[in-house]
Amino acid sequence: MVLVLMHRSEYTGKLLHQLQRVRQHLCGRKPGKNPPMLTMSLGSSTQGPKRSTECLESQELQTPSSFQDNPLQQLQLASQEVLEKAKKSGRSKCPRCSSSRMFYCYTCFVPVETVPTKEIPTVKLPLKIDIIKHPNETDGKSTAVHAKLLAPDDVTIYKYPCIPEYEEKRHEIALIFPGPNSVSVKDIAFHLQKYTKKGVCNSDDDCSKEPVLKQAKIEPEEEKSPNECIPSSRNEGTGLKKIIFIDSTWNQTNKIITDERLQGLLQIELKTRKTCFWRHQKGKPDTYLSTIEAIYYFLVDYHQEVLKENYKGQYDNLLFFFSFMYTLIKNAKCCAGKE
Repeated sequence: MVLVLMHRSEYTGKLLHQLQRVRQHLCGRKPGKNPPMLTMSLGSSTQGPKRSTECLESQELQTPSSFQDNPLQQLQLASQEVLEKAKKSGRSKCPRCSSSRMFYCYTCFVPVETVPTKEIPTVKLPLKIDIIKHPNETDGKSTAVHAKLLAPDDVTIYKYPCIPEYEEKRHEIALIFPGPNSVSVKDIAFHLQKYTKKGVCNSDDDCSKEPVLKQAKIEPEEEKSPNECIPSSRNEGTGLKKIIFIDSTWNQTNKIITDERLQGLLQIELKTRKTCFWRHQKGKPDTYLSTIEAIYYFLVDYHQEVLKENYKGQYDNLLFFFSFMYTLIKNAKCCAGKE
């Protein structure tokens, strides 16, 4: 009889231990650190659910330092009500290819039917942007499409190897990529002076001719209002007219960056910033930015350090989709007890 009671006692102890571990997991605590509130009585039928509720409330109130310090909280964004409605209604059809998507179609670069284009903000950029996308980069995981959706007149996406020839205009083009010869944003104007038209043209070429681009989009000059764009005279001093970004995982960039069509371009290295991207590459530092983050931070630095103007949120809406999805995923992780 004593032996049976001993076994029951051991079983009850193990059960209590397992219950405590489950509750620790739900509350995001590590095993072995048991505050008094986690002690549990088998005779209590309400303490468990009460504690779970407290845990969820605590997660809402206590945000990690990385979340508190993230710049997304300070963005001046257009209303995201349209995205809230689309989230509730679920996936919708792409108006072009009829594929089922959430918020936007990442292959056609258009919002889905439940997200009216007129309710999506449009950002006017001071420079043209070319995004070179690696063929193995998953469309649905890339943030490059955000730039095309929000700045359609200034952003062009190319899928490698179908990219333009940049050689004859490299005096007005720069490539965002870190390296031993990369320069900071504030030094762009100084270094571009080395890339004169005479230096980039062959002796038999006529420098007045426009270079031939492979599948390049020729964009006519449009009349621009002072409120929506940067006057061209403000860019004449720098000489920079186009910036190139590579949309790829860091392990795949070598194939693109070594392409002969990108050789000789001025390379720009961004200031060190921490990413908020939810698909952070394993084994890489948190300073490896997503494509849309890199575009946004470059433009902010360019506005302040090259154009020498106060930044007042002119490009914040480039993170319109990114910030909404970040919050959505962050909340989902908190509810799942992963934060």
